Amino acid sequence: MSNKERYIEWVNQLEYVPIMMQAWWMDAVCAGKEWDVLLAEDETGKILGAMPYLVRKRAWFKYIIMPQETQIGGVWVSPEVTGDKWQTAEVCRMLKEQLDTMHLAYYYQQYMPDSLCVDAMRALGFKTHERVTYRVNDLSNMEAVKETFSKNKRRQLQKAQVLHAERKMEPEDFYRFHTQCMRARKRKLSYSREFLLVLERKARRHGQCEIISICNDEGQPYAAAFLVWDTHYMYYLIPTFDPAFKESGASSLLVLEAMKLAREKHVHFDFEGSMDKGIANHYQQFGSTPTTYYAVEKFYKPIFRVAIWLQRIREWGMH
Repeated sequence: MSNKERYIEWVNQLEYVPIMMQAWWMDAVCAGKEWDVLLAEDETGKILGAMPYLVRKRAWFKYIIMPQETQIGGVWVSPEVTGDKWQTAEVCRMLKEQLDTMHLAYYYQQYMPDSLCVDAMRALGFKTHERVTYRVNDLSNMEAVKETFSKNKRRQLQKAQVLHAERKMEPEDFYRFHTQCMRARKRKLSYSREFLLVLERKARRHGQCEIISICNDEGQPYAAAFLVWDTHYMYYLIPTFDPAFKESGASSLLVLEAMKLAREKHVHFDFEGSMDKGIANHYQQFGSTPTTYYAVEKFYKPIFRVAIWLQRIREWGMH
């Protein structure tokens, strides 16, 4: 049995594994690419922890990075290990030894907030970098939630009263709308049509996604978002709005409707993080709580720093 097969079997036995670490998610976001799993086991072969990963190759370099549209990855430990610093450290040590045999040039993954694995990986020589996402944890009373919105966002909701929310936009239409919105900003999408269709199809099959759109009376979309969730969190994965209707309040209504859906699913709401100050400020105005999580990184080959730097230059050039 392969590591992937054992991982799927193991995950199915656990009460909770984040959506972005599920095998079907990795199949979707890594379509056409190579992903696998490292397993940490005890002397009887029982799985204590796992690290699903995407491995990429460029020239003579092999490296591990986060897949597209995937905020969370890294190490997930079994329930009997959770909360035990010593056992967590031992799991990470076993996984680190396997990473060392892969002849990598670079390793980069983002771990769940409050993961004890971050400290364990830091102790093993990995660098960690603080990142922030924004969450709304209590959605039990939506009127109370709206009261936490800034005055500006509440004013935008007043403007948006002439608009309405729909949950029937097809993924093809969402892709076209997002393309149109980005073109208006003279930017390009970070994902392909095929990527979205594969992810939507797999997530829909598992009952873990929805597309919400905010439209006028004629059905013209002003804003839309592709949302995914597991049993703990809903992620505001891919939001977009037409800049021609920036003052309509559609983007604020979109957030409110997404939160309402999260409440229906009995989960917390995660804005899916942003280190962009403008986007972060937008999210904070919805009464969200900044929540720290960590990127874990290691350069096995120092020359790969140059490749990372050039990649970031190209990404900046797209914006």
